[in-house]
Amino acid sequence: MKLSIVIVNYNVRHYVEKCLETVFKAGKNIDMEVFVVDNASTDDSVSYLRERFPQVQYIENTVNMGFSRANNKAIRQAQGQYVLLLNPDTTISENVLEECVRFADEHPKLGAIGVRMHNEDGTIAPESRRAVPTPWIALIKYLGHSNRYYMSWLPWDKPSRIEVVSGAFCFLNHEALKRVGLLDEDYFMYGEDIDLSYQLLSHGYENWFLPLDIVHYKGKSTVKTSFRYAYTFYKAMLIFFVKHYLSFLHIYK
Repeated sequence: MKLSIVIVNYNVRHYVEKCLETVFKAGKNIDMEVFVVDNASTDDSVSYLRERFPQVQYIENTVNMGFSRANNKAIRQAQGQYVLLLNPDTTISENVLEECVRFADEHPKLGAIGVRMHNEDGTIAPESRRAVPTPWIALIKYLGHSNRYYMSWLPWDKPSRIEVVSGAFCFLNHEALKRVGLLDEDYFMYGEDIDLSYQLLSHGYENWFLPLDIVHYKGKSTVKTSFRYAYTFYKAMLIFFVKHYLSFLHIYK
């Protein structure tokens, strides 16, 4: 099998429905399987989606496991040469999957592929391409200088080597993913994409940006109260810094 796609859902069945419609349209010529991992939704998501997409493999969790654990549960069952982690609040263009597969087939050192993400208003999301947040890069971003973090010097219309691939659309070499140990389950939500990208680079793989288009309806897949969002996000950043910089005193280059 060529491709396994994993979508984690929590109470956003209508977004998952739109996402799956575009996935099956884009993947009509690809030997692929699709998993929807439901994190104990209360909106009858699985019944609703199973009726409309019986070809999907559904994994029903009894509690909200968070992003990393839920993805890993499907990845351990995945048979594809490549694995795509896809947010439920995304829609993808028709050529995205075939072009990612073609590019990956031509790049044996590939770790992950990210794409050109558009916001709901059509603007390009700068987090489509990011640098590893070393202490220095994190500091200058905090001070309002985000060009280095978002790798702003790179063109938007050409493939480019990048460092961090967004978890909203993260196309992965399955063998590389197994080699680095899947997603770190210490992260409940946020930060796991930075950690995984860093691990791939550390193992000698390449992370790429491709000028292929998706729409990311940011925040629709999570409930963002200001306190809960800030707590979860900064806790994830703390986990990353302690793991990679404080414990080992290692600076990424």
